[in-house]
Amino acid sequence: MFSRPPLIFQNMKTIIIDDEPLARSIIREYLQHHPELELVAECNDGFEGVKAIQQLQPELIFLDIQMPKINGFEMLELIEDPPSVIFTTAFDEYAIKAFESHAVDYLLKPFSRERFDKAVSKLLQLGKTGGREKLAPLLESVSNSPGEQHRVVVKLAGKIRIIPVEDIYYLEAADDYVKVHTREGAFLKNKTMGHFESVLNVNQFVRTHRSFMVNVTEITRIDPYEKDNHLAILKSGGRVPVSKAGYSKLKSVLGL
Repeated sequence: MFSRPPLIFQNMKTIIIDDEPLARSIIREYLQHHPELELVAECNDGFEGVKAIQQLQPELIFLDIQMPKINGFEMLELIEDPPSVIFTTAFDEYAIKAFESHAVDYLLKPFSRERFDKAVSKLLQLGKTGGREKLAPLLESVSNSPGEQHRVVVKLAGKIRIIPVEDIYYLEAADDYVKVHTREGAFLKNKTMGHFESVLNVNQFVRTHRSFMVNVTEITRIDPYEKDNHLAILKSGGRVPVSKAGYSKLKSVLGL
């Protein structure tokens, strides 16, 4: 597995990821006063950002949160070993609360050069880690944001896929991952079943079993199985286990 080099203080490779040309130009201008930061790329969305990070392996990125296609948090989840991050954002109460609760620095647009310099100085003082140890708990907390209810972002063979929740048949626990079964095949997501249970619409997705969650709109019938268990038969032909507790949840959601 690739191991990112330690944070350095000379020629630190830096990438700007922001869909607003004006925002990128301001950061580019401010970076001219920091010769220790070497700007190696600018990206206008998360797709370009993932590709640039994989190819250029920067030590630092300036990352906008509100971007089309996938937001900044979703982009970071697709990077196995993310670099240090200074977040940039327009006012977003949800994101700002997350930043402050995890002591992660951010730049609230519009920001001055003085505020920019302060953020850079703070990052350099953190040393080799650059605050990267705070990213995982931050991403876990913001992953329950409203946008997560409508889509699942995955990466397969280097390509990013955005899966609308309507296209999901069911979810299946798979070790440290969740296997997302869709009409286009199955995809692994590095999340827990508990995460999806807290994020997805409870009237559409039901935890029928410790290891399964089903999209109730895909169910054609529910058949008895062993003892108090059942099987949910899906339109796709899939068969999802239903425990006794899961059956009670299904009946409640389906109005049975």
